[in-house]
Amino acid sequence: MTLADIDFAQRYRQHLAAARGQPKPPQVWDQRAGELGQRAPHSRYADDFIAHMRLDGARTLLDVGCGAGALALPLAARLERVVALDYSRGMLEALSRNAQAQGLDNIQPVLRAWEDDWSDVPACDIVVASRSTVVEDMAGALAKLHAKARLRVYLTHLAGGHFIDPAIQQVVGRTRPAMPDYIYLINILHGMGIQPSLDYISVPSQLAAASGFDDYARRVARSMGGLDDDEHARLRAWYERASPQERAGAPLRWALIHWQKDGA
Repeated sequence: MTLADIDFAQRYRQHLAAARGQPKPPQVWDQRAGELGQRAPHSRYADDFIAHMRLDGARTLLDVGCGAGALALPLAARLERVVALDYSRGMLEALSRNAQAQGLDNIQPVLRAWEDDWSDVPACDIVVASRSTVVEDMAGALAKLHAKARLRVYLTHLAGGHFIDPAIQQVVGRTRPAMPDYIYLINILHGMGIQPSLDYISVPSQLAAASGFDDYARRVARSMGGLDDDEHARLRAWYERASPQERAGAPLRWALIHWQKDGA
């Protein structure tokens, strides 16, 4: 068997089905939009992402899974037009509020999911998909990103397969299977005839910013798909004796995958 004999798109779908459980509907992100929209979208992660980008020759950008604007807002200040796509109406409303607050009038929100028809989504010089690539059809998603880019594509996908440190999962007595790693994407792109570049972005885990145990437990529960009473009690007992570093867990590591269109 050679690499060409392996259907990485199918292997990805099988892995995701085994690891993910039920996908999050847009209503989940609608509910979080108020919380995220009230925080400044600026972050070290966004700074690192943008630092890896080449904007030369670009005037327009498509941000897929834009959320409240962590990338769309700073990039809109440097480009003529940003098309911001998300399947959460609440996130797009938060983005619009943030854009208005910053005096930006060149962001076009588009309510659209990965699996929807993108025929009316405009092609742009650069396409980004930041932390938004947990999709059922990875091959189809990558093809959509490639088709909509005139110059370059940048995306991030989780490296390591866990949104929460497995050591902390063990604390509550339940572990979740690893999500499909970024290596699937590399191999799917290889099968598409695309040779991407690879970098990494590491950021503190979401648990590091918890304001106290209640907030910490809420964040763990969100990542674990909920906590029962016994798991919650085990987490509290461990939290009270753990150091701040132990509570934070391992940093999140994102694979930054990017490529340039032929002839660009």
